[in-house]
Amino acid sequence: MIDLEKHNRMANAIRFLAADAVEAAKSGHPGLPMGAADIATVLFTQVMHYDPTRPDWPDRDRFILSAGHGSMLLYAVHYLLGSEDFTLDQLKKFRQIGALTAGHPEFGHGAGIETTTGPLGQGLANAVGMAISERHLRETFGDALTDHYTYVLAGDGCLMEGISQEAISLAGHLKLDRLIVIWDDNGISIDGKVSLTDSTNQLERFEASGWATVAIDGHDPAAIAAALVKARENDRPTLIAAKTTIGFGAPNKAGSEKVHGSPLGAEELAATRKALGWTHEAFEVPSDILDAWRIAGLRSGQARKEWEKRLAAADTELRSEFERRLRGDLPAGFADAMAKLKKQIAQDKPTMATRKASEYVLGTITKVVPETIGGSADLTGSNNTKTADTAPITPDDFTGRYLHWGIREHGMAAAMNGMALHGGTIPYSGTFLVFSDYARPAIRLAALMRQRVIHVMTHDSIGLGEDGPTHQPVEHYAALRAIPNLDFYRPADVTETLECWQLALESSETPSVLALTRQNLPPVRTSFETENLSARGAYVVAGGDEAPEVTIFASGSEVEIALKARETLEAAGTATRVVSVPCMERFERQSADYRADIAGSAKVKVAIEAGIRMGWDAIIGSDGIFVGMTGFGASGPYQELYRHFGITPEAVVAAVNARL
Repeated sequence: MIDLEKHNRMANAIRFLAADAVEAAKSGHPGLPMGAADIATVLFTQVMHYDPTRPDWPDRDRFILSAGHGSMLLYAVHYLLGSEDFTLDQLKKFRQIGALTAGHPEFGHGAGIETTTGPLGQGLANAVGMAISERHLRETFGDALTDHYTYVLAGDGCLMEGISQEAISLAGHLKLDRLIVIWDDNGISIDGKVSLTDSTNQLERFEASGWATVAIDGHDPAAIAAALVKARENDRPTLIAAKTTIGFGAPNKAGSEKVHGSPLGAEELAATRKALGWTHEAFEVPSDILDAWRIAGLRSGQARKEWEKRLAAADTELRSEFERRLRGDLPAGFADAMAKLKKQIAQDKPTMATRKASEYVLGTITKVVPETIGGSADLTGSNNTKTADTAPITPDDFTGRYLHWGIREHGMAAAMNGMALHGGTIPYSGTFLVFSDYARPAIRLAALMRQRVIHVMTHDSIGLGEDGPTHQPVEHYAALRAIPNLDFYRPADVTETLECWQLALESSETPSVLALTRQNLPPVRTSFETENLSARGAYVVAGGDEAPEVTIFASGSEVEIALKARETLEAAGTATRVVSVPCMERFERQSADYRADIAGSAKVKVAIEAGIRMGWDAIIGSDGIFVGMTGFGASGPYQELYRHFGITPEAVVAAVNARL
């Protein structure tokens, strides 16, 4: 039986902490925290298994505030529960430089923030990935070690964003029964009533996607609790449509867009205190209510301790493997397996497309790194991301390690972020490089959150040929290289592909994109090197023993063109060096001395890449020669396209000779 008076006062503590913080910052969104306070109170004090004394407890329930603009809801709740990070002082510094209480929740800025949210719909899609990882680990290690739920608070905007349909249709298909979404159905967006722009029946939409649904009064704690308990018993994901009043309690602004993204103002805030009977000063929570929250914060302590006992009692080998995966450490045999394969490649000297090279390397990786979960956005046969060790994940069997994501690039990328954030799995996926446009917002967030997710993106240039300019990436190298903390790899042969894969897996705080060719490439590296030469981002592949007159930089498939141009220039007496640049970001992180040594004292610097010039001037200078694309591609056989656009050894030689 719920003590309604006590509940109301506990919920009001959230409301006024949020309203006071927004007022102090003179910036923020008080409406959602005020409207969703009843939901948060029931969820965190009665239903969720979350221990604020051990916020990183692996089997905790996850809570995702997809509507991240309502961040003060999250900060207030964690303060009330007894978080060490979200103190009252932090709440008073809401939205200030250096505070953990950022304008939108940021992963890594305090325990209890499971993901960075703000771009609407991303959190909902992250949660799908978390639920995927939870179920995979549960079926791999047993429910004694993994048995938790993922809760999402989503707003109208989250459900309007296109990514939400990708996320919910996949979740429904996979029957992710541990995923529970609470829709803060307040009917208001920034411009006014949602009815201005949308008339979707969200319950029917979710039901059509395979979800269980229920509609409740979002201010009735008994109804909220009953819906949450029932949702935990469903055999499919659940949407709880909670009808709420945005800015609940504000006499003049509640239920309108006026309380969505602006402070209440001193007069309205005072009136709200009077309306809700809250007689306390700003940031003041009465001791009995704070005690009630702190006691609720201790509620899950026993569940956590029982889990720790189960972990301690588990089979030694099973426990060791479980803990290794959660730490994110690669298996002890990974480096040796990669070295062995690298020696084999040097011996065989295969000629193949780098997408096939990736498949070849993945055959070893997926065998020795069992936490890798691959996939493709309906392009498995083109991306070559499936191996003998990665059986499909299906709605009824999550022991597999391959996800058929369907044509859902954005949802795929965001769910991969959720998988990485959850821990215990390393996600990689496949699509065409040109479709990075669809996935880019989620890739950016992976970089912001420093998550190890790996995107295999094939058909990386005009070299894909006849599909034409709609499928030929031109500006995409520059666009992805522009994202901070994202490593964009474009390997030139099988050996570089192996090295780039190894670097991507070892980069525990950096997402990676592997841009791979459709067309076959000859080996650039023909002898075994213990060192991972790609780790420096750029290195000399030919002509390193002499002072060059010309240094040619190239990435991926264009390294072959650079080497052929060098043959002609050398034959004519022009000392020429060729530098492979598999990862421009890694090269930029090297010392100034190393970068200068790689370029040498060459009077002429050339870059060759089947994309636009943007980014290359940092290496060749604004007066350097660039051989590449200046516009979109065309449809035709790839060999003819390279000639048509002048990306040939002959064109390089002619440009160099004209400059000399």
